[in-house]
Amino acid sequence: MKTGKNVAISESGFVLNTASGESFSTNPIGVEILNLLKQDLSFEAIAQTLLEKYDVDFNTFEKDFSDFKNLLNNYHLIEAE
Repeated sequence: MKTGKNVAISESGFVLNTASGESFSTNPIGVEILNLLKQDLSFEAIAQTLLEKYDVDFNTFEKDFSDFKNLLNNYHLIEAE
């Protein structure tokens, strides 16, 4: 899973789809996830990174990540798997 080629992400959470011109905003953890996706890391690698850094259990992370990934997919911000 990887962010689309036409996706620009700022450190402040501004996300721009340069192909469509649509813009979005996300919180710092969303930016962190997008940057990890940009590296084309697996779900397991992203989960390990964030579970080590934040006080969250795996089930909560998995649900929240899935919800966030679905939003990114709906707005064409990640490439299809």
